[in-house]
Amino acid sequence: MVIKTLFFGIATDLVNTSETTLLIEERTTVADFKIILKNTYPSLAKINSYAIAVNEVYAEDSLQLKSGDVLAVIPPVSGG
Repeated sequence: MVIKTLFFGIATDLVNTSETTLLIEERTTVADFKIILKNTYPSLAKINSYAIAVNEVYAEDSLQLKSGDVLAVIPPVSGG
């Protein structure tokens, strides 16, 4: 199934795009998706952690993805 993936903050710079689509298997969880991201975009290893939102809601690693979901890769943010 095809999953639309959005990148924010430093993640955009690391993968050289703000949006892409990834082909994943049925029954893929958020945890599985993180592994797919790491394999597809090794440069993401430069950030220690990032959150995944599914359809604009922060997601637990155990959440199973569905066709048509929109995922966002959200790195840690600091500010002042």
